[in-house]
Amino acid sequence: MDKALEGLKPELLWRHFDEIRRIPRCSKNEGKIREYVIKFAREKALEYEVDEVGNVLIRKKATPGHEGAPTVVLQAHLDMVCEKNSDVDFDFEKDAIRIKREDGWITAEGTTLGADNGIGVAAALAVLEDDSIVHGPLEVLLTVDEETGLTGASNLKPNWLRGKYLLNLDSEDEGVFFIGCAGGRDTVLKIPVSRKDRKGTAFEIKVSGLKGGHSGVDIHLQRGNAIRILARVLYEIDGAEIAEIHGGNKRNAIPREAKAIVFAPEEKVKEAVEKVLAEVREELKYSDPEVKIEYSPSQASRAIAESKRIIDFLMALPHGVLAMSLAMEGLVETSTNLAVVKTGEGEVEVVESSRSSVNSSLEFVCKQLRALGDLAGVQTHQPPGYPGWTPNPDSELLSKMKEIYRRLFGKEPEVTAIHAGLETGIIGKNYPNMEMISFGPTIRFPHSPDEKVEIASVEKFWRLLVETLRELAG
Repeated sequence: MDKALEGLKPELLWRHFDEIRRIPRCSKNEGKIREYVIKFAREKALEYEVDEVGNVLIRKKATPGHEGAPTVVLQAHLDMVCEKNSDVDFDFEKDAIRIKREDGWITAEGTTLGADNGIGVAAALAVLEDDSIVHGPLEVLLTVDEETGLTGASNLKPNWLRGKYLLNLDSEDEGVFFIGCAGGRDTVLKIPVSRKDRKGTAFEIKVSGLKGGHSGVDIHLQRGNAIRILARVLYEIDGAEIAEIHGGNKRNAIPREAKAIVFAPEEKVKEAVEKVLAEVREELKYSDPEVKIEYSPSQASRAIAESKRIIDFLMALPHGVLAMSLAMEGLVETSTNLAVVKTGEGEVEVVESSRSSVNSSLEFVCKQLRALGDLAGVQTHQPPGYPGWTPNPDSELLSKMKEIYRRLFGKEPEVTAIHAGLETGIIGKNYPNMEMISFGPTIRFPHSPDEKVEIASVEKFWRLLVETLRELAG
């Protein structure tokens, strides 16, 4: 086991996490981690199945004497968001995540940690391995491609699961029970472009130093969006001609970096960079004090003829919190994330990722984006989204888990909903009678290289999980 994890409790959970963090498992590339859990199931003589999209379902018989208890499903996802700082030499296709222990937290060295949802997977495997845990019939559902499309949950077969209760192990605040989530939908906007030969000096303008974060969980923190900041710089450069523009790479992450190569006089570039940098340093001094905007000479031979239309369009696109919930204090109801911009041969593609716990509000935001695309002469594609999860405060499972938490830790858990897509929303659509709760340890800054998991919260999460299984076993 890595030195950073030595001595941590529960040892079995951390041992599995140590193995998991060594295995490449970016979204849509879960083959090796699937092999790991299948090998584990075989070694433990556990029944398992793999469906057409790659989800794995492992079953374990009840502790003797508890065969008549209701079946409990433990659910987590196999994939992780693969993000790294641009100055970090790391290959997510083959390298093990490098970890360290700092002030009571486990974090990574310049990359995402993968505690989202590696801790959940590790906990589920530890439950399957530890025969001292009392439980009824168990099913462990490990899904694929949660982070980029909820593909595994969306393609889950009806009647595959037998459980009455589902414990989703994919939340990021210890002591908080999530009983609802937002639905979401992407909007892909493609701007057709033509190119012209261009002579003269070109400059690369780069925005960096931002914290980024999860486009749902962290959207209310008002962190800087690198694409929007870059658009502000370009808008200040009168007559700027873009050779290429890139920013962000994950629809569910707030963009931390963006860059463009532009043709423009150096004095105009310098003036625009200095002006916008001064503005955003003041605006973001509490959320992103390390923001940087830099420029340097670059090489290019062609410019995009539609440069002004691209700059204007990026300036007009919305980003951030659009509405707060009136039903649940402090909860973001509706938001949208200007997530990605990238240059292709004949187009510039922009992706917006929108969320809402109110389906009609989500639909309205998507229609607004389509209308904006129509006004700009942009090709708009909106793939099917995913549903939200309607809270059930009268759930029997919720009542039991609240009582267990009070008994274990001497205080009330918080019960809330989350402004992010959880697989429970989709699973609940196929299994409407299944009672579900999402809970987990404390994870901060998921989907960014600052991701970290609190060590003490992992042990509390484990104690709650084990005691809940014992109680549900009767």
